[in-house]
Amino acid sequence: MDSKKITITGRVQGVFFRKYTQLKAMELGLLGYVRNLPDGSVEAVVHGSAEGVQRFISWCHEGSPLSKVTGVHVDSWTEAESFNSFQIRH
Repeated sequence: MDSKKITITGRVQGVFFRKYTQLKAMELGLLGYVRNLPDGSVEAVVHGSAEGVQRFISWCHEGSPLSKVTGVHVDSWTEAESFNSFQIRH
């Protein structure tokens, strides 16, 4: 199992990015959350198979149909938080 914290920058708020992110994570069987950050970026924390996490990161470079991703920063996630679904946090 793998866990990552991903910060996506560009035009990623107001373009249904979080909803598409949730759908992609669920399609890949990942757990975690996605949320908007005050600086206009989006943060996603994902937990699941290494292959699923890698496929998710690759998708983040494309994003939702109306988004324009300019950067994807990936960090390891080590906080003790158990997830039972993939949620959109507000």
